[in-house]
Parts: sequence; C-alpha cells; structure tokens
Amino acid sequence: MRADRLVSLVLLLRRHGRLSATALARELEVSTRTVLRDVEALSAAGVPVYAERGRHGGFSLLPGFRTELTGLNHDEALALLVAGSRRGAQAFGLGSALASAMLKVVDALPEGHRDAAVGVAERLLIDPETDLLSRRVVVEEVPDAVVAEIRRAVFAGHKLRIHYAAEGQPARWRTVDPIGLVTVRDQGYLLATRSGEDRTYRLSRVVAAEELAEPAQRPDRVDLGRAWQERGTRFRAGGDQVAVLVLVHPTRREDLVATAVAVLAEEVDADGRLRMEVTFQDPRHAEWALWQLAASAEALAPPWLRASLHDRAASIAARYAPPPGGP
Repeated sequence: MRADRLVSLVLLLRRHGRLSATALARELEVSTRTVLRDVEALSAAGVPVYAERGRHGGFSLLPGFRTELTGLNHDEALALLVAGSRRGAQAFGLGSALASAMLKVVDALPEGHRDAAVGVAERLLIDPETDLLSRRVVVEEVPDAVVAEIRRAVFAGHKLRIHYAAEGQPARWRTVDPIGLVTVRDQGYLLATRSGEDRTYRLSRVVAAEELAEPAQRPDRVDLGRAWQERGTRFRAGGDQVAVLVLVHPTRREDLVATAVAVLAEEVDADGRLRMEVTFQDPRHAEWALWQLAASAEALAPPWLRASLHDRAASIAARYAPPPGGP
C-alpha cells in the first residue's frame, strides 16, 4: 500500500541521511518514477523532503525534522498503524494525509521501535474481505493473556506453543512458526507454519499459548493479504462441497460470487433476477451465505437448505413477535 511505502521512504531517509532515487527504488522495490511521485506526495503532506543535485546528490529530510505527536504508547501507535493501512483512505483521496498521520505515529514510538514499526504492522490484517466503513468489526472473544502471548511471538518472530482444540477434538499442544494475525467476519485467526506446512488456527480455539525463545522459521517480509487469499482458495477447493440453485437480485450478485467456491451456471429469469448454480464448501457455508443475502436471494435447491433457512427465519420471527394482546 502506498501509505506504508511513504512511511518506509521517510524512515530510509532518516536512517541514511541522503539517498538517490535509484537507491530508494531498489530499497522499496519500485520504479524510480514511483519514488519521484512518492516524494511529491510527501511534500504535499508537509514532510520537508528536498533534492540535492550533483554526483553525490539525492533526496534528504530537512535537518532536525521531527513530527509532533505525544501521549501514545507502543500498542496504541501500532493499533493506529494497522487501522490506517486500509484502502479506504485511497478511495477518498486521503492517501497523502494518511501517510503524514502514519509518519507521526511512527515518530511517537520509542527510539528502538521506529524502524521496525512498518514491518510489525505487516503482521496484522483486519477484515480483508469487508469494507470497515460499512460495518463494525467485533472479533470473537479470546482471553487477553492468550492473545497477548500470541501477538508477542508474532511480532518478535519467535516460535509459539499453543494448546489448541480443533473442532470436535480435545485440546493438545503443538509448536508452530507464527506468520501473522488476521480477523475475518468477526473471527480471529493465526496464520502459521508447522513442520514447513501452512496452518491456520482459529484464535477462539486456542486454550493457552506460550512464546518460545527459539526464532521462527519464516520470511522477513510477508504479504498477509495474499497469504490469506491463497489459503482461503486452497480451503474452498476441498471438503464436501454442495451445489445450490439460487435466485438472486442483480445488485447482490457480487456478494454471492465473492463467498461461493465456484459459479457453475447463470442466466436471467423473466423477472430480471439471476438464476445461478453455485457451489459452497459445505452445508454450513451454504446456509451462512444465503442467510447473509436475506430477501435479496432465494435458495431453490436443495430442499434441505430451503428447510434450514425457513426454520431459521421462523425462529427469528417468533423471537420478535409482539406479545399477545400487544400493539
């Protein structure tokens, strides 16, 4: 994301004093043209970056430059960095303002933590499948002590022991190499590897956790969004998939497609609705997906799904029915 890159650019200039556009491009893994655009964005945001021409020229920060922001501790600053690393700022044309704000947050960190701030923020991903402006994210409850221990191991790059209860199984200890933390649809997950194999653990099923002193076997940098997407694709490709025939309003088509494993067939009916045959990972996934679409979709088959949705709706209706004799 550009805001992250702008902060990284400032950190590089602060560390090295002066760097050429070529050197910055190499460090940031972008083109020199991108570096020049980023420097312009920083200048527009009020960051005093200036160019020196000549054989030993390059870009530098104004000597003594430091942003003003006080009162934040390490966890508070990190929380703002993670929350700020969202595509919403770009969508509303606030990319430069976000970069400036993130730089101030980085400056608020203790001296020993500044250079690592951006790398640490990369280890957290908040609801990649949902627009945070349209909903409230409430991650399922997990004991603070457990989450704190997991978070320390993720940030420090240490191996982690977790007492984990897989669905339908008793809890048992296992040692993993933590990669990052993700929240999706109100649920938290630990992305890790175990004996070199990718593993995803639901945080609410971690009974206890212990950070180990041994370094974790993992890459120095990670694209957590891509890692989550790849694991989700592999997960949806397996299991006892079910095919569902559904009528859906055209405005909700993308919502249906986004959660389905695959679209097998699609046509428009006489009323302008889309008649689609899609597959889901399992029956529970199918019921969840159709329930989210509410009255905008109707499951035509299989019969068990219609019955399940009917029973669920009837239960909700009964719960909120007015009392006898009431208005």
